[in-house]
Amino acid sequence: MRLALGVLGTLLMAACDSGTEELAPVSSTRVVQRPYLPAPPGTVPRGTAAQFAALAPPGPQRTPELVSRGHERFMIFCSPCHGVSGRGDGRVVSRGFPAPPTYHQERIRALSPAQIVTVITEGKGLMASYADRVLPEDRWAIAHFVKELQAREGASSTGRESAVP
Repeated sequence: MRLALGVLGTLLMAACDSGTEELAPVSSTRVVQRPYLPAPPGTVPRGTAAQFAALAPPGPQRTPELVSRGHERFMIFCSPCHGVSGRGDGRVVSRGFPAPPTYHQERIRALSPAQIVTVITEGKGLMASYADRVLPEDRWAIAHFVKELQAREGASSTGRESAVP
């Protein structure tokens, strides 16, 4: 009986092993934590060429599906600050965050979709980069949707109707 309990205890203790000899870099959740090592000089990280190609102007062709996808992504990522209509009156502004510029001022209206994608990718002013949260194809979709918002505003200010979703 003692032998059976001893074997069972040994098996249970072995089951608790994290599977690595390096116990110092293992967190309490058993995830190995390794320090960040930048790419050596003169090398390019994997996937970089594909990412640059996806961000290269002129981007994907504007289609109703792309604009619809841009509307969906805009509501998720952009509307909390920029508001549903792009006027800089999002939810965070009502809680004390500085208002971003409206999309409907001439300086912003003059931006091309490629320039909007650059702002989403790199950030500008108080806006942080969204490169880690928004896929390149979704950045283009958002940029085209922003241009649609601007066109709607221009149409409504001149009395014309727009058939944009």
